[in-house]
Amino acid sequence: MLGKGVGSGGGSKAPKPSFVSYVRPEEIHANEKEITEKEVNLHLLPGEQLLCEASTVLKCIQDDSGQHGICGKLVCTDFKIAFLGDESTLDDNEPQFKNKVIGENDITLHCVDQIYGVFDEKKKPLFGQLKKYPEKLIIHCKDLRVFHFCLRYTKEEEVKRIVSGIIHHTQAPKLLKRLFLFSYASAKQNNTGPPHQTVMFDTIKDWHWELERTKGNIKYKAVSANEGYKVCEKLPAYFVVPVSLPEEDISCFQGRGIPIWCWSYHNGCALLKMSAFPKEQDDSILQIQKAFLDGTYKTIHKPPYENLKTEELSNSFISLQEIQTSYSKFKQLFLIDNSSEFWDTDVKWFSLLESSNWLDVIRRCLKKAIEVVECLEVQNTNVLLIEENASDLCCIISSLVQVMMDPYCRTRFGFQSLIQKEWIMGGHCFLDRCNHLRQNDKEEGKESQDSQSKPLSFLTVWDWSVQFEPKAQILLNNPLYVEKPKPDRNQRKAPHFKHQRQLSLPLTQTKSSPKRGFFREETDHLIKNLLGKRISKLINSSDELHDSFREFYDSWHSKTVDYHGLLLPHIEGPEIKVWAQRCLRWIPEAQILAGGPVAMMTKVLEMMEEVKNLQKKIDEKPSSQPAPPLEALPLLRRPARLSSLFPFSLLQRHSSKPVLPTNSWKTLGDEEDLAKQEDEFVDLGDV
Repeated sequence: MLGKGVGSGGGSKAPKPSFVSYVRPEEIHANEKEITEKEVNLHLLPGEQLLCEASTVLKCIQDDSGQHGICGKLVCTDFKIAFLGDESTLDDNEPQFKNKVIGENDITLHCVDQIYGVFDEKKKPLFGQLKKYPEKLIIHCKDLRVFHFCLRYTKEEEVKRIVSGIIHHTQAPKLLKRLFLFSYASAKQNNTGPPHQTVMFDTIKDWHWELERTKGNIKYKAVSANEGYKVCEKLPAYFVVPVSLPEEDISCFQGRGIPIWCWSYHNGCALLKMSAFPKEQDDSILQIQKAFLDGTYKTIHKPPYENLKTEELSNSFISLQEIQTSYSKFKQLFLIDNSSEFWDTDVKWFSLLESSNWLDVIRRCLKKAIEVVECLEVQNTNVLLIEENASDLCCIISSLVQVMMDPYCRTRFGFQSLIQKEWIMGGHCFLDRCNHLRQNDKEEGKESQDSQSKPLSFLTVWDWSVQFEPKAQILLNNPLYVEKPKPDRNQRKAPHFKHQRQLSLPLTQTKSSPKRGFFREETDHLIKNLLGKRISKLINSSDELHDSFREFYDSWHSKTVDYHGLLLPHIEGPEIKVWAQRCLRWIPEAQILAGGPVAMMTKVLEMMEEVKNLQKKIDEKPSSQPAPPLEALPLLRRPARLSSLFPFSLLQRHSSKPVLPTNSWKTLGDEEDLAKQEDEFVDLGDV
């Protein structure tokens, strides 16, 4: 028996010969010699070091036929946790495209969310120094993947090393200079490929380019007062401020109270953000700060030519603690370990989803962004977002506004530039939020660079050639994208009318729409009690919103959508969805709509080519007949399942159904496919 010769149960006493194995013996490689021969080699990146490893580890996989395991080696480096096993027996096809950095069985250390151990069939969280080591290791990832590793057949010393190593390197805060980023950047050779088109905003030239693109260079200027981060570490080295603001004020107040330019609309209005002053100050300091703020506001607020509206996000909006608490509850609905947990949550899915408040957080963020859009678009008013450090909520609202209003930000390079401008150079505390840095260290990152023998060249995260081959990068493009048509010069231009909200809606107050909840309109007492009384706080009626906002929102949605212009999302409760295939939420590999058991890139390329040919025929010979629906395409006619890492990895499951049928499957029958169905909802009828 395998259980007698390959070690004890994860640090406990040797098991009795009559132990119960939950993994069938025929599904385990019988001897270590065969494992070594078929073992996958560990791929290390430049500067990556192996820290600890354990052999004879089983990666547990659950499908319709039950739970089985793949035997291999579990390793931990200073960059990732990787499982090396022979999985070729599960699928004879090789993936045509792979991620060159992260494999299907790799977990980066920063992606680890929670670590659990199973002791005598009981699941407990693992942290710190352990006195007893588990027989099974469960890793929950921040991308909602769940990995199960059985250590029952692993040697005791190897179990101690791998479990302790994973806990330490994923949970213990580190010195900044010990992060894998620095060893990788110093060992990686400089990229000699073509320059990328993403604007990095690490030079003052990039900010000048953005000012010219948005026509904001008339009222705003790029400054270098924080070059070398000598004024404030929370601000970019270069940024944009109003033209009339003296640069010496930036140094005097250490960047606080300074209106920083984010983006300008074509009508001349601008979106700005500002770090607030600390609240606990002496009276004399408060008077100086108040006088400075009054002068700062006057540089932007110059009625009747320019108006300014301030948004105090720290006081009147969602708190960071509320967002974190809500998301922690929300993600637990998808981190399902087995069918029993799935059934427990499936019965009360709507109430659990509602109690997490995550949908309400999303709706409030979208609503606040649309309010800002309404100020810029309709009221021709500058908007100043104010937050304690202007690096959390300001990033969210500013990014949403730009995606809604600026078509360039909806392109690949434009969106990457937006993330670079608002989040990376904007000073969002990524490492602090992930708790990967020691807060009591006096060493700066700057000292780490000084200790290098040669200047450290930072690598961009937007160089996709590091991860994907050129053919694989084609998937980053949308084959159905249609460019903005060029106007016909021979055609007479239509007169341009200024936007008037009164054209689409009557001036008189209309009757308010019935109250709507997240899942459907409310109805009688019985259904209301079934879903829980807490749904009332999620109700969104027209009375909740300002008249001008509701008028602007309804007016836009009543018109034909221009995908190259302003785009507004739906913020009503029932229109905010989470997952169309929520019944498969405990099978991470089966959560992609209309996928297949194998990631066939050629099919995707064929579809792209077919779409181009159809578009070419339509352009050559216009027809009055409507275009065929997307469901008529050959690829989408056979819905199946893909891996969550499609198309760069294989799906290791032969079936898409859970072990036990869900409520949806009971009603659909065997001949129906869940991928074609909408998510479940409860019809609450009309009030």
